[in-house]
Amino acid sequence: MAIPACVVATARATWHWQWLRLMAGLGPADAEGNYRRPAGAFTACPPLPATAGDRGSHVLIVGRSCPWAHRAWLVWSLRQLQESIELLVVEPDPQAGRWRFEAPFQGCGTLLELYRLAGADPRQRATVPVLFSRGEQRIVVGESARLIELLNDWPAPAGALNLQSEVSKAACNRWRQRLQGAVNDGVYRCGFARSQAAYDRAEADLFAALAEAETALAGGGPWLGGEELTLADLQLFATLIRWELVYAPLFGCSRQPLWQLGQLWAWRARLFALPGVAASCDGEAWRRDYFGALFPLNPSGIVPAGPDLARLVQAIPQR
Repeated sequence: MAIPACVVATARATWHWQWLRLMAGLGPADAEGNYRRPAGAFTACPPLPATAGDRGSHVLIVGRSCPWAHRAWLVWSLRQLQESIELLVVEPDPQAGRWRFEAPFQGCGTLLELYRLAGADPRQRATVPVLFSRGEQRIVVGESARLIELLNDWPAPAGALNLQSEVSKAACNRWRQRLQGAVNDGVYRCGFARSQAAYDRAEADLFAALAEAETALAGGGPWLGGEELTLADLQLFATLIRWELVYAPLFGCSRQPLWQLGQLWAWRARLFALPGVAASCDGEAWRRDYFGALFPLNPSGIVPAGPDLARLVQAIPQR
């Protein structure tokens, strides 16, 4: 039995109105439908401690599915900060739309409660990553770009990587600035766009930045800035490791599969092979959290089958 056209039109209009309201809950947009990431809390970068301190004096709080938290996790792992900073993984609560602790932390059951305990504005979203000081009973910093800089300068064991040396600093900063808006936030600007024009702008900028990274890798060293692995590489990796599993199928970042960008594909495989990186990657959790939690983008809640992460990070065979 055919559904009358007027019923279809009414249903479409009603759903679109509801969709716009639901999307507003994910993040604000301007009058043209461009997604605008809300400002975070605890953005000031404090002075470094004189010494690394005992393990547990500081706690790095991350979520598996969050790419902003992932970049901090990667710095923590690659710089071997396990002895001075404890890692605590929070889990998403899609029904309540917040992060929760598996066991109470500082008397808090959720990250939002910890934010309130630390004096955050009641209207402020509680996001990961967060560096918490047990000694001072406060959130030290909660903005990922500042946090990874702090972790890179944190007292570390002898021989630990410096991910922003004086040699690589200028190139690292240029790439970080380009990637932050065009790629790291760009995939969200695609997925959360409220209009076709807004999506088109975000998508074009996203793939232009990826083309620039592909060219740079083809003409330089094994990393974005040349011979040295930097914060910029980790910033890009946290997005591109989720590409086929989340951003291409769910956020509409599907113009070109990553395997067609051979330099980036091989670069991603090199980074994934570094000690400790694979342990921070959980493809099943990413897909479950994104497809299961982002109702406006996936109303059915069905988590579709996806490619195996282990195969995606294999280098392209030499031909």
